[in-house]
Amino acid sequence: MTVDSQNLVWRPMAVSDAAAMADLLNAIDAEDHVWGQYTVQDAAEELDSPVDDLPTSTLAVFDGATMLGFSAVHYKPAAEVVHRVHAAGAVRPTHRRQGLGTKLMRHGLATAEALHALHHPTLELVVESVYGEHVHGAVALYRAAGMTATKWSRHLRHPLGTVVPDVPVPAGLRIEGYTAETDEEFRAVRNEAAQDVGGSPLSAEQWKVWAVNANFRPETSFLLRDVESGTAAGVLLVVSWEAETAATGIRDAYFRVVATRPAYQERGVAEALISHTLRAAQDQGYGRASVRVDADGSSKELGVYERAGFVAQDTQVHYSIAL
Repeated sequence: MTVDSQNLVWRPMAVSDAAAMADLLNAIDAEDHVWGQYTVQDAAEELDSPVDDLPTSTLAVFDGATMLGFSAVHYKPAAEVVHRVHAAGAVRPTHRRQGLGTKLMRHGLATAEALHALHHPTLELVVESVYGEHVHGAVALYRAAGMTATKWSRHLRHPLGTVVPDVPVPAGLRIEGYTAETDEEFRAVRNEAAQDVGGSPLSAEQWKVWAVNANFRPETSFLLRDVESGTAAGVLLVVSWEAETAATGIRDAYFRVVATRPAYQERGVAEALISHTLRAAQDQGYGRASVRVDADGSSKELGVYERAGFVAQDTQVHYSIAL
């Protein structure tokens, strides 16, 4: 723990900081509109992740009990050729332009190098950060650190209450709801689809933190199965944040995972899952659905959602630097 000349305390985060973290994240989102609202439970669940070591991967700055900013670095337990480390962080809007973000950014890059040396020293290291392109201060901070924009993603929303395209389930497949028994199949499909496009697999521990956590909605999550072989062909998993509902008055079904096994691509698997889930969400009283997708012009993903009735709300930029 260190105290600077402004009497601010700099130290790693702890699970006991959940309330302070939720307050900070909500203040930032009210200004930047980048991730939605958090409950204390949401923050505690993220801080208590079994795959992150808070003393070595995080740094927060406090003014008394108020958290003013944070840096959190997430390495990949499994990686091949390139180890992509995600460095997250932000500063409370009332305390920006005071050098806090620069210090937190330096912590993120240095910590990424340390974690890389510990876990994947023989691989290439790329540090990545993601933020809204409309937040000019964050963009300037990334550029000053030598990071460049490499990818864009769009936040899409579906208003529900409107006509949802009726897409039939492809021949030879049947739709099933999520169960505890099929949880591992959901993760396996997600991992196989991610690795097919150069992504990293999620361990069982990561899956519980990122997907099937307190915000997971099993009753609105579905799987398409090959009737003949029994293989899970595609999955769609939904989460919904209570804090966001309380803040906006709108219950949002966020499509956390939409994945198709490579062998079943180009058969309308994703389209059928999206259509079925939109109808289920509408029937269950959700006010809208949302998803984040790759905005690369060569990607077919964006068109799939636009044809289903989703419209773009904002764009996030992925910045990276090779170290």
